[in-house]
Amino acid sequence: MLKGFRDFVFRGNVVDLAVAVIIGAAFNAIVGSMVKDILGGFIAAIVGKPDFSALALDIHGGHIAYGNFLNALISFVTVAAVVYFFVVLPINKISDRAKALKPPPPPPEPTTKVCPECLSEIPLAAKRCSHCTQLVA
Repeated sequence: MLKGFRDFVFRGNVVDLAVAVIIGAAFNAIVGSMVKDILGGFIAAIVGKPDFSALALDIHGGHIAYGNFLNALISFVTVAAVVYFFVVLPINKISDRAKALKPPPPPPEPTTKVCPECLSEIPLAAKRCSHCTQLVA
């Protein structure tokens, strides 16, 4: 029973997933700081402090705080933009450059040859053309 658990825990994809979650949590702090401290400062300088939490709608005694939803939506869009423009695009550019530097794969070995009599393609191991029945060397 413990051997199965050990095998499960040390299987490659479980360890990779654990590392990804830890790195993701650390990366979340970086992105959150960039959005809050850097981009939030720029937005506050341009528009003022963008806080919609006071916006609410009261209907028949019910309180709908749609301002909090707007805050969460703006935060999500900002975080998504930061991740895309500061992580995804640069990594894609680096990946494209690495692909451009890699030499192309060699062409595959031919599997057919041309019949000298009728010019049709036949397998390399063929001794006689299947189209014209000519002997092929």
